[in-house]
Order: sequence, then C-alpha cells, then structure tokens
Amino acid sequence: MSKFASTGIPGDDEVLFLPLGGAGEIGMNLNLYGHAGKWLMVDCGITFDDGSTPGIDVIMPDPTFIEENRDNLIGLVLTHAHEDHLGALPYMWDRFECPVYATPFTAAVLRRKLAETDFGDRVPVIEIPMSGSVDLDPFKVQLITLTHSIPEPNALIISTPAGDIMHTGDWKLDPDPLVGPSTDEKALIEAGEKGVLAMVCDSTNAMSPGKSGSEGDVRDALIDVVMNATGRVAVACFASNVARVESAAKAAEAAGRHPVLVGRSLHRMVEAAKSTGYLKDLPPFLPDDEAASLPRDKVLLICTGSQGEPRAALTRIARQDHPFVSLDEGDTVIFSSREIPGNEVGIGRLQNRLSELGVHIVTSRDADIHTSGHPNRDELAQMYQWIRPKIAIPVHGEYRHLSAHADLAHSCQVPHVHPGRNGDVLSLTAGGVAVVDEVYTGRLAFDGKRLTPIDGDAIRERKRMIWNGCAVVSIVMDGKEIVSDAEVTAFGLFEEAEEDEMLDLAAEAAETAVERLSGKLAADDDTVSETVRVAVRRCLQGLTGKKPPVTVHLHRL
Repeated sequence: MSKFASTGIPGDDEVLFLPLGGAGEIGMNLNLYGHAGKWLMVDCGITFDDGSTPGIDVIMPDPTFIEENRDNLIGLVLTHAHEDHLGALPYMWDRFECPVYATPFTAAVLRRKLAETDFGDRVPVIEIPMSGSVDLDPFKVQLITLTHSIPEPNALIISTPAGDIMHTGDWKLDPDPLVGPSTDEKALIEAGEKGVLAMVCDSTNAMSPGKSGSEGDVRDALIDVVMNATGRVAVACFASNVARVESAAKAAEAAGRHPVLVGRSLHRMVEAAKSTGYLKDLPPFLPDDEAASLPRDKVLLICTGSQGEPRAALTRIARQDHPFVSLDEGDTVIFSSREIPGNEVGIGRLQNRLSELGVHIVTSRDADIHTSGHPNRDELAQMYQWIRPKIAIPVHGEYRHLSAHADLAHSCQVPHVHPGRNGDVLSLTAGGVAVVDEVYTGRLAFDGKRLTPIDGDAIRERKRMIWNGCAVVSIVMDGKEIVSDAEVTAFGLFEEAEEDEMLDLAAEAAETAVERLSGKLAADDDTVSETVRVAVRRCLQGLTGKKPPVTVHLHRL
C-alpha cells in the first residue's frame, strides 16, 4: 500500500505522479513527482480563456495542494518557455516560493516576465546548461535535448532509488529545427537501455498519422509565398516560435523587404533569444513606427495575433486602430500558425475583417507554411522504441487525445498504460500503476488584479448577469408600511423605449407582494427582502423570459 494513501506523504519506496493541470486538457501544465517525503514540481503554466468567461483572459491550475505542502517542495524544473509551461509563475510563485531551474533561454524569458511582478527579485532562477543535470535530493534530474516550436525544449529523466521517470514535456522529432540543436537521440537510447520505469508523454497529436514535419520545409515554403506577394506583407505567428520568426525575417531578406516586429511579446522573445545566442545572422528588425514611412513593397510585418486575440497587434491592424501600421487592399497576410481548438471564432472574425479591407489571406491550407511542434503517431512510436518504459502515462491532451495515445502505447507493447487525470495520485512501481488517492484540483482565473476561483461566486454571478441581465429593487418602509414607491433598476433586460413601462410593472409587483404580508411578517427584514426578490424576479421572467438575479435594498425609517 502506498504510504501517501495513509499519511499524505510520499514513501521512501515509491514514486508518485500527481498532475494538477495539463492532464485531460491542453495547457495549464503543472506536474508533481513525489518520493521519500519530498515533491518536485515540473512546469507551472497557464491557458487562455476561450471567451466563455467574461472579463477573464488567463486561467491557471489551483496550486492549493502543493501550497499546503510547500515545506516539502524542493524545486520547480521547467521543460521549456511556452506560456502553458511557465506562464503561471508571475501570478503565483509567491504561493510556494521554491527555486526554479531552467536552461538559459527559458530562464531569460522567465526573468523578463518576473521583472513585471512585485516578487521577481526574490525568485531564485537557477540556470542548467543544455544536456545538464541537477541534484535535488531525493531526485536527480537529467535534461535531454529535444526539438519543439521554441528553443531549448527538454525531456527530464527524474531518477530516484525507486525508479527513473521520463517526463517528455512538449516535443517532436525535427531533423531540421533551424534554431537550436536536433533531438539528442543518443541520450534517449541510453536512457532506454538503462531502464525507464514510466514515461509521462505529450499526447497533443496522438490522433494524427505520420510525422509532424520540419521547420526547414516551412522556411522554404514561407520564402516562396513572400517572394510572390505584392503590396505590404504581414506574417502572423506565435511569438515564442523563434525559428518561425527567423524564417519570416529570412523571407523578408530574400524578397528585398525590411522585417518589422509588431507586438510587445515578439520584442520580448527576440530579446531573450538574442541574449542567449540565437538570431545572430539576421537583418536588423525595424520598429513598427518606421514601417509607415517605407514603400509598401519593401516591408514585411511580423505580427502577434495569429489566434485572433482581441488586443494583439494583427487584430488592432485589422480594426484600423494600430497607431503606426495599416493594411490596405492588395496587401497580404500570411497565417503561419495553426488554429488552436477554441480559437476558431476569433480567428474567423479577424480574417473576415482583413477580407473586408481587401487583404489577401494565406493559411496553412493554401501552402505548407506551418508545422506542429508536437509528435504525430510515427514519432510517438519511435520514442517508445527508444525508451521502452514499463508504464506509459499520456498527458498534455484532451481525453480523446489521451485515449488515442493509450491505444498507441498498447500497440508498442508497453505493459502498463494509464492516461493521466488531474488530481489523481498515481503510484508508479515495477508492478504497474495504480491510483492511490485523489487530491483537490481546480482552476484560478486572473480577474483584474487578483486570482479568484473560476467556479467561485464572483465569476458565477457574472456569467448569470451576462446571460440573464440583473435588477436592483429599493423599498422604503416605516414599520410595516411602504412609505414611497418602490424603485426598480434593471440592466441588460429592456430597450430604452420600453424600459419605464416594464420597470413600473416590476415595482408594482414588489409593492403588492409586501402589502400581502401579515403584520408580523412585514416586520421581518429577511422575509420582506426575500418576498420582494421572488416577486420581482417572477415579474421580470414573465416579461422577458429571463431569470435575472435580483438584489433588494430594504430601508426602514
């Protein structure tokens, strides 16, 4: 029996895996490994709201479990610099206050983010060289270089006396990644020969056959598209895809255009890349305020906003409210990215706005200008051939992805397969994998200036108001009698022309409900308030078909 199941503390003879985010979903990765009374955290990321939660842009895992156990948290190791793997740290590092370990580029990106926080100067960010290792007793962590859509992605070999675990992070097998080294196949083969108890592995493309493709091929296609474009050209891509940014700059150079960075996150990522030795052999990037003075056929804009984000550079350009940059009829926008599930509506809205301006749009359906940063089925199979784990734990995917990954792992002759699920405490032993406990896991939303539970009262009430409107009732009583007309104010329910008449009906309903109360009940504030609330809500429902939340203010003289 697992010691954790009875004590809540990892045992000396067991390795535990506990995902608090990123298992059964794409994004918000937060993983814990437990052994000999200690916890090691791997990644701490965010996801972005899909538009279903009003006022919320950023969502992250609730770290309550590890916050309560932070005395036993020995450190956090980051696999790479994507937002869904490190983006939560500027919001909640102070909840667990542990050292953070990362390779140079990832550390450079993180430090720029932490500089904007109140606690950034207190975060110990410790750099590990590529292919390096670090002893975090009782764990030893070795980094193995992989390829992905950002520099310096790493798999982790987490070694303990009870067994070695391979945590892949995000990866693919790209023979020509352009920025950074290729996958360290030798180290992977050596890890497999030594023996891996369990592999916790990326599932994003587990449903996609074949291989994911190479950044080198994308560069060739992008250069071809830019060479044949007229007018001003904009390339929309993820700011973190440094190789794609470099390819866009190379395409600009080949076409006799000046590359221009448009978007704050692009500037930050390029600065981090240059500070760590990348993007050396490129023409200088011009600031966006200089683009307007150049001939249209001499400019290539590299823009954020490929996912239709409302405040991103390309969306502002499409709305024609960017201070420096514009697009006109005959210009071209190249979407060198994929549609992340959930972003289809925003992307469609953006592309419609561009089309209204007469802009020519090129996507990956028109040319091979994008490739995924995640492994397709052939690459997953190759990894299983190298590593040969006793246990496969598919993570980083929705349940359909995890299921497809589990089927593939079975076909690769992995003896034990168990898709990860947030909150499950998995015991990993030579005899297999078992769920030994379950801990609380939830989501936090960054709401204005604070973190709040996404299923808490504030956001739940906000959603109700979005769908149903709301109303406020004021009643003034002297003893048991109403001494002035009730006043009702409603939001999101009526058009201006009908509002006065409708609110008068609601006020009459409130007054009638109070008048029907007996003397004893009319003297009780709670009874009066609840009676008025129910009566006004029923009236408004009858008038609109909606069930708005109603707040009652009762004043007694």
